[in-house]
Amino acid sequence: MGARVLVVEDAEAIRAAVVAGLTGAGYDASGCADGRDLESELAGYRPDLVVLDVMLPGRDGFALLDVVRRHSDAGVVMLTARDGVDDRLRGLHGGADDYVVKPFVLAELVARVTAVLRRMGRTPSTVAVGDLLVDAAAGSVLRGGTPIDLTATELRLLDYLAAQRGRVVSKGQILTRVWGYTDYDPNLVEVHISALRRKLGEPRLLHTVRGLGYVLRAEPEPARRPDNAEPEPAPRPEPS
Repeated sequence: MGARVLVVEDAEAIRAAVVAGLTGAGYDASGCADGRDLESELAGYRPDLVVLDVMLPGRDGFALLDVVRRHSDAGVVMLTARDGVDDRLRGLHGGADDYVVKPFVLAELVARVTAVLRRMGRTPSTVAVGDLLVDAAAGSVLRGGTPIDLTATELRLLDYLAAQRGRVVSKGQILTRVWGYTDYDPNLVEVHISALRRKLGEPRLLHTVRGLGYVLRAEPEPARRPDNAEPEPAPRPEPS
């Protein structure tokens, strides 16, 4: 498992979705509904990062941020519906590492968590997908031990897909995360996906999910019967 991430969020649906998204990205994620026992959670679970909602029952996120800073060296990503500049500055000046405003795209939150953990040195920069190894920080991509030469844009694209490995991402999400805008021609994504797919080679790792987007994953090979295995007998008809 990867770095430990504690999600403190009172909305059950949001908490479950964030925990599932972080787990799918390779993190050891756990959730709690409030910060009532945060001190013991920090001592027992020892998270590398806390995703901390501001609007919580009892002690709010700003009070809990102070608890994290006094009892742990974990990173903190604040999560809240408050989008005022004063609230963001209060959290950042209080020691938060990043601030995500609701409603949010789960992929963006996972990417921000990853970015904070990388800055802290709490997560390895190399991601493995089958026999593909991606280390964007070092500019290194290996497939089966053989280096693959990518352009800077292709490397950013592959790094994003590797961070979201196993999850389908849309063209819009790719445009936002790789190019920084959503108003580019979606054909731009298709062109780079096609070029990246050719360079990654076979067996295919970069798949198109019709109508949804793209996913980077290692497909399991179908089971093969040994050459000397006897063929399975045909089923016998039931007696009438």
